[in-house]
Amino acid sequence: MNTRFDAIVVGAGQAGPSLAQRLGASGRKVALIERKLMGGTCVNTGCIPTKAMVASAYVAHTGRRAAEYGVGTGDITVAMERVWERTRGISDRSRSNVENWVAGMANVTLIRGHAQFESPRTLRVGDQLLEADQFFLNVGGRAVEPDFPGVKTVPYLTNVGVMDLKELPRHLVIVGGSYIGLEFGQMFRRFGSKVTIVERSERLLPREDPEVSAAVLDILQREGIELHLGAECIELQGSAGAICVIAECAEPRMAVHGTDLLLAVGRRPNTDDLGLDRAGVERDDHGYIVVDDQCRTNVDGIWAMGDCNGRGAFTHTSYNDYEIVAANVLDNELRRITDRIPAYALYIDPPLGRIGLTETEALQRGYDVQVGVRPMTRVGRAVERGETLGFMKVIVDAQSERLLGAAILGASGDEAIHCLLDTMYADAPYRTVTHAVHIHPTVAELLPTTLQDLHPANAKEAPAP
Repeated sequence: MNTRFDAIVVGAGQAGPSLAQRLGASGRKVALIERKLMGGTCVNTGCIPTKAMVASAYVAHTGRRAAEYGVGTGDITVAMERVWERTRGISDRSRSNVENWVAGMANVTLIRGHAQFESPRTLRVGDQLLEADQFFLNVGGRAVEPDFPGVKTVPYLTNVGVMDLKELPRHLVIVGGSYIGLEFGQMFRRFGSKVTIVERSERLLPREDPEVSAAVLDILQREGIELHLGAECIELQGSAGAICVIAECAEPRMAVHGTDLLLAVGRRPNTDDLGLDRAGVERDDHGYIVVDDQCRTNVDGIWAMGDCNGRGAFTHTSYNDYEIVAANVLDNELRRITDRIPAYALYIDPPLGRIGLTETEALQRGYDVQVGVRPMTRVGRAVERGETLGFMKVIVDAQSERLLGAAILGASGDEAIHCLLDTMYADAPYRTVTHAVHIHPTVAELLPTTLQDLHPANAKEAPAP
């Protein structure tokens, strides 16, 4: 017999449980389906465990610098098994919290197993056939397996496996110089591994402005990380404990030898085994579910939220997808994906906080761009903390006096940038910030000063590293 629900939510990541709770509270009979771990990527293999490991790496790095602060600590060593135990403990508690939360939801039934559509209104989970008029997909994504020659025979780690290491790699080679690769690269260098990063682009973080990429490169090189850029035509060779990454098209040809390999070359959506074709749901060439501004698919009654819809790759964008769906479906409130301002962070140390447009993007869109830049060497709080690498950069439209974007690469940059982000959401002129009185001493207190020193984009000079 078929089991009938009013709504079915597939995936218990960032958006799924929150939406299930709202739907259940509205009186609907709801099924929440999860085939693996409650909490999704963020709780189990993403934000929470990685930032726990970043914290351990930060303590190790600060301990080695203790003498600069007049503190004696002796030799600093890292016990990877203890790092793993701490990380897993934090992640497991977070997952348990999600499980307990879902268990207490009114009108919500948790079903464990893999869901596949059999029609636009029918899902199969094992022997159960479930029917509903509304389906909400929150199935997330996973690491890409690239088509490099040798990828099927050479052992490698992804972002999941690298967090399960209980012994320190002697020499970790990372293919991929974007956010995941850089975070793990600095982290394991601070734990004590030799680290080499191989990136196909001519610079790190090619979507960022060139001076941001250059400053990040400088930060990593200062810590002894070896970087190879422009590494095209990658081939993998070797075996466990003795791997080799070859870039045949690099000038000159490069071959990097190491003991362990991490592939961090992108992610793909978990949409290839949902039976979406049987439901008639459209996907793009990369496998992402095509949605409109309210997360609706091309099939009436089916929505897609989070990483699987290709409209954001972060925990906070997934949660915002839930808010958008809940507002439109339950609250009769028009909310849209396109109202969202791009915002994210790179959690190296110091972190990079990024919002809105880059300078390059703003110029390409025809804005009358003005820029303000302030090195962290001129931010008192950063000087006091002995963390003066990086800079602040704000981008303004001279005509409307609106903030277009900002980058803060520096101490507390991921936190300080939110006062600019909130100003952008308020659609307030940048002078709202320049007239604000911020607390001293903080990093954010220098944002008004930076905005008081604007100059045309083509007249600015990039900050010294």
